[in-house]
Amino acid sequence: MQKYDYVIVGGGTAGCILANRLTASGKHRVLLLEAGGEGRGFWIPIPAGFSKLLVDPRFNWRFETAPEPNTLDRVIAVPRGKGLGGSSLINGMIYVRGQPADYDHWQALGAHGWGWSDVEPYFRKLENYAQGGAARGHDGPMYLSEVGERHVLADALLAAAAQAGQPYNADYNAGEQEGFGYYQVLQRQGRRWSVTQGYLDPARGRANLTVHTQAQVLGLDLDEAQRRCVGVSYLHNGQRVQVRARAEVILAAGTVQSPQILELSGIGDPGVLQSIGVPVRHALPAVGENYIDHFCTRMNWRVRHTQTLNELTRGWRLGLAVSEYFARHTGILTLGTGLVFGFVKSHPDLPAPDVQYFFMHASYANAAERKLDHRPGMTLGVAQLRPQSVGSIHARSADPNVGPAIRPNFLDCVGDQDSLIGGMRLARRIMDQPAMARYVEQELSPGAQTQSRDDWLRFARENGQTIYHPIGTCRMGSDAASVVDTELRVRGLDGLRVVDASVIPAMVSGNTQGVVMMVAEKGADLILRAAAR
Repeated sequence: MQKYDYVIVGGGTAGCILANRLTASGKHRVLLLEAGGEGRGFWIPIPAGFSKLLVDPRFNWRFETAPEPNTLDRVIAVPRGKGLGGSSLINGMIYVRGQPADYDHWQALGAHGWGWSDVEPYFRKLENYAQGGAARGHDGPMYLSEVGERHVLADALLAAAAQAGQPYNADYNAGEQEGFGYYQVLQRQGRRWSVTQGYLDPARGRANLTVHTQAQVLGLDLDEAQRRCVGVSYLHNGQRVQVRARAEVILAAGTVQSPQILELSGIGDPGVLQSIGVPVRHALPAVGENYIDHFCTRMNWRVRHTQTLNELTRGWRLGLAVSEYFARHTGILTLGTGLVFGFVKSHPDLPAPDVQYFFMHASYANAAERKLDHRPGMTLGVAQLRPQSVGSIHARSADPNVGPAIRPNFLDCVGDQDSLIGGMRLARRIMDQPAMARYVEQELSPGAQTQSRDDWLRFARENGQTIYHPIGTCRMGSDAASVVDTELRVRGLDGLRVVDASVIPAMVSGNTQGVVMMVAEKGADLILRAAAR
């Protein structure tokens, strides 16, 4: 049986960072296990390829929510990256730190040592942002750039926002988030920059790192007498393999799969475990609870007097765009999921923004399938930043091939409904400003007939989607009900940590990939400090 100092379960965003940091000294022997493949494909380095990758089962686990009455029993896609690099292979590349108050809130909830002053240095550590000022990191492994493309509709939106009283913000990651401007994305010279490139590739040549892809974890191996996780069992090349961890097993499989792996290993709520026929080996009732995600509606307008991505991505125009991209790495194929951002207050009396906008000069005929309209259009995605509605993720079967039951419980809280509705109403007011008058032909969805609170809420229930930021299912905290403590150690077991988005105790104000990178950087430091003691 092979022995390693550390076994990392999951080769996604957090796993790649951990693999790099834990092997850097050469002192520790590390095994990284990834259920997917190497994470290589034609569309992966091309930013606009996200629309293909989000529906490709080679790179996406393609999870789905269970039908729920709050969203009219619709099944909603929950994409999760599959392959080395995880979701950084397939996401929209948008980078957001969040608001400093988000992390002070974590600390107030019991995540001591995770306040803004504690985590800010780790954001700097990972960033390589040439356009940023003194508040930003400039020599980290993750290349960042402001979106390079510009469009007349984007300029008009910024002008309309100003007319509506909204400030311009040159760097929403420099401390003050409120305002409008251009998104920052994880790209280098017009190409996607994933954690595989930033962290894993530089570590692959180290003799003390072993990487196994196509390695499906079956469960964590426990020494119940010692109350310790001692290793991992997994399938590799059709064979069952067991490995031992001399120091620790680190679960980094993400918000969806980390709680599932814990439950399949007999760690979780006894009632859940008994329902799927798994013996209870370590009772931990909070596993799989505290699921939180961003819920987003997409408001669309028919456009005139300009061309949009709806037309520019078809026929001979697409051919020109492809030629430009491969010649210079510029043009519309460098675009991800957002061009212009807006961080706004749904009510002027709020102390900080509670709504995020994602603007693109494109409109979907089918958002879930990423199919664009044939006629000119534009979209403003509207998401509440810090939802209070809480759901769960639990294993449905003892078979690891059966995906877990995902129950987000979107829009359960009245406050979430009010915030989202206020954000949509403000979006309409901005689009009604004089700067947009030349270009707006008609509001397509929800449409001018949508006026009352009930109208707006019905639109959200009928059309809203997740924007793929699930967190919280292995919540970090100081209370006995949390899954991991503030050093990310699983409560009641030695030798086991969780380091991924599932430990985040409360939602942050924006896209979560940068936050997961920070968690992994800080988690690696915690592990290395423990090893040095």
